[in-house]
Amino acid sequence: MENNYSYAEFLKAVGKNSSSMQAEKMLNDIYIDLFLSHIHREQTRTRLLTEIDAALDRHDQPNFMQLTDSLQELDEKL
Repeated sequence: MENNYSYAEFLKAVGKNSSSMQAEKMLNDIYIDLFLSHIHREQTRTRLLTEIDAALDRHDQPNFMQLTDSLQELDEKL
């Protein structure tokens, strides 16, 4: 899901075809990828927060530490 699109690649796509269908397709791919990445990140974050609350309720320190580390890694990727 982590595609790296560059502005140079986009300009190449625009320049290749006067109808700009390839550029439009590339933009659509970029938007879809960004949208799916955002949704996945938010769902993962919500799941981790729920699991952290449950670990706190159970007084499960090892699981709590692991889950908070995972949440921290996810937040650092932003």
